[in-house]
Amino acid sequence: TDKAERSNALNVAIDSMCKKTRDLRRQLRKAIIDHISDSFLDTTVPLLVLIEAAKNGREKEIKEYAAIFREHTSRLVEVANLACSLSTNEDGMKIVQMAANHIETLCPQVINAALALAARPKSQVVKNNMEMYRSTWENHIRVLTEAVDDITSIDDFLAVSESHILEDVNRCIVALREQDAEGLERAAGAIRGRAARLAHVVAGEMDSYEPGAYTEGVMVHVQHLTRAVIPEFISQVNIALESLSKNTAHLFDDNQFVDISKKVYDTIHNIRCSVMMIRTPEELEDVSDVEDEQDARSRTSVQTEGRTDRAKMTQLPEAEKEKIAEQVADFKKVKSKLDAEIEIWDDTSNDIIVLAKRMCVIMMEMTDFTRGRGPLKHTADVINAAKMISESGSRMDVLARLIAEQCPDQSCKQDLLAYLEQIKLYSHQLKICSQVKAEIQNLGGELIMSAV
Repeated sequence: TDKAERSNALNVAIDSMCKKTRDLRRQLRKAIIDHISDSFLDTTVPLLVLIEAAKNGREKEIKEYAAIFREHTSRLVEVANLACSLSTNEDGMKIVQMAANHIETLCPQVINAALALAARPKSQVVKNNMEMYRSTWENHIRVLTEAVDDITSIDDFLAVSESHILEDVNRCIVALREQDAEGLERAAGAIRGRAARLAHVVAGEMDSYEPGAYTEGVMVHVQHLTRAVIPEFISQVNIALESLSKNTAHLFDDNQFVDISKKVYDTIHNIRCSVMMIRTPEELEDVSDVEDEQDARSRTSVQTEGRTDRAKMTQLPEAEKEKIAEQVADFKKVKSKLDAEIEIWDDTSNDIIVLAKRMCVIMMEMTDFTRGRGPLKHTADVINAAKMISESGSRMDVLARLIAEQCPDQSCKQDLLAYLEQIKLYSHQLKICSQVKAEIQNLGGELIMSAV
């Protein structure tokens, strides 16, 4: 018995170590992809600023801009090496390292060319020399960027990019509502840059496939982003900035701006979903490690032992898995919209926001159960989770009706009450369903009614 206890303790320790190692691996992957996403977002600005100062003969500013350019180069080289640490593609890693060495060697030469131009800004020979170095630098940066893209998982890149764009969209909306023109312009610029980078990466990925329904489906979303959504977004940003500059923000209807901002995120999400349509369940499982959705979990799971119903979900027929995957994808899309909305509110003093977040986390656990993962282990846990959502929904109905009663706008009041009727209906359905299902026990693979 003592030996069995020691063996059990060892197994627990091994499981714990495996979990911690997996968590560390996930954090490292996300951190590196974050670096890649940010560092290669706009690789030419430091060089263009340096050249512009040199053309105008601003010798005093050159040293400052040269230091920024040197730091920018070092960061690109560092991130390229980090990308290599994630990859198993030896040939690709060699190309990345070679390209990184080239820009590292080229950096001081570019700075010297800029210093020469600053000293003699009217010399055509010096101008031509600077132009040659600019062109050479941009070519090497293009090679490095493509080489890094080749050894980086596009699934990880898309997961991180989608997350960043959601953050940027939230920042845009908050900046507009706070009338922060500088913050709005900065966040909008980040969205524009990330969208262009994502479109370029996805288009490059599709070039590696034979043309067909899959590539056409992906490119439809990419072209919709670049040709329709982003131009419309930029137009709305310009209108908003003009309104802020003229102090007429109170006359500006921000609903259109919010709609197009969300459309940007939705289109990015659609691109990611279309790219991942051909992935296997194992590949989808691996990608989910990079996402943040698993960081916060509730305590809805009842502690149980033995073979779990959750594990059985992984043994479902492929047709069932595909159907579940579609429903999970739809839920995640709705969840992302909810995240974007509640991000702008302070949940420390808002009971409704706290309840909404709580219900969303429980629903995420239920969707995880359908994929054979997450904290819910047995059908009883899912039933308990449904009961908790029902109770939270009833509580939200009570709180929101208090707000509706005080609403002076009859149109808004009626809209809110209509939504509350839906919440009330769904909460009641969940309550009845959980009560009925709780009467059923899974015994030896056969379902029996406990009342019988």
